[in-house]
Amino acid sequence: MTQSQPFRPPLATALTTALTVALCSGLAQAQTAPPDFSAPAADPASTSPFAFAQSGMKAARAKAAANNPAGARVIGGELAEAGEYPWQVGLMINGAAPGPDGHFCGGSMLLDQWVLTAAHCIHMSDDKGVFRDINPQAVSVLVGTNSLSDSAGGDLVPIEAIFRHPDYIGSEFDNDIALIKLARPPRAAFATIKVPDAAFGDYLDQPGVSTIVSGWGLTEGGDHPEALREVQIQMMDRNLCNQAMLETRAEEAAKGFGYAVKVFGLSDEAAYSAWDALVSGVKPPMSENMLCSGTFEGGKTACSGDSGGPLVVSLADGSFIQAGIVSWGLSGIGGKGCNESAPFSAYTRVSNYLPWLEKTIDANP
Repeated sequence: MTQSQPFRPPLATALTTALTVALCSGLAQAQTAPPDFSAPAADPASTSPFAFAQSGMKAARAKAAANNPAGARVIGGELAEAGEYPWQVGLMINGAAPGPDGHFCGGSMLLDQWVLTAAHCIHMSDDKGVFRDINPQAVSVLVGTNSLSDSAGGDLVPIEAIFRHPDYIGSEFDNDIALIKLARPPRAAFATIKVPDAAFGDYLDQPGVSTIVSGWGLTEGGDHPEALREVQIQMMDRNLCNQAMLETRAEEAAKGFGYAVKVFGLSDEAAYSAWDALVSGVKPPMSENMLCSGTFEGGKTACSGDSGGPLVVSLADGSFIQAGIVSWGLSGIGGKGCNESAPFSAYTRVSNYLPWLEKTIDANP
């Protein structure tokens, strides 16, 4: 193909390369797409961790996983020690039997009556497609234990109110942050976690910075553990994460587009012009309100049920600071569940929201 191309930045060039490959391959028909590793594991417009747990589907998946020889840990992770990460909390469905089946999201203690979590954990679509915050009376917060077992202690604290970030839209993951005000201080031992301001957030958001994500989320094979698990990963360049996802999407989109070009008999010039118009409106999957963290080798990540939990960084003085909130990960085969070999996941960048956190807490003493 000899069509000359105008100068494009690296990502646009990569997207256009996908079209060139499709056109040069002489595709006669659209092909079956491979597993989609470029999209969020859960579409917030149609699913929610709360609804998943409430429906009983979580219990069914755990039962099936009991017959699966796959490992039992946060993807690529290990057991947290007793008392480790004392700011970690679990969101539990009221009325459910104590244990993993009633757990649907994580969170962290900011103050003695304030919990930080993800907006998609507490905001869901009803059967008519209308998005609403869940009823605070339907949920309690488990504080002061690393186990979801009924005999492990901890305190199940009722909720007074839920505060979702005003710019969060249920059909997207941007601004995926929320606060929960507890009805009383917990009666179990716990610790609070610090959060960074904008300047320190920039310092933390650097490729190679070591991070830790913890939670009771689904593990390899779909098991849902009682014990808190942790995995050490690292900050990755958000632009590179976006490029990897968009290139994968472009490769799939170009197959169908190449077929359309042949059906309509478009010239190379017309095809590239139409493709440029198409990709010009594509938004990066990870906005500047998100962090990308993972490993180059993959296989270490958060999964369903970890949503809302903390992504923390260990500081030089031995303390921890929360850089991110578990938001979304890459989908598995058929667009369902977690991609257990995913190289990275997306986390809400907490430092972008410090003014909102302070304002909300101050206005609701």
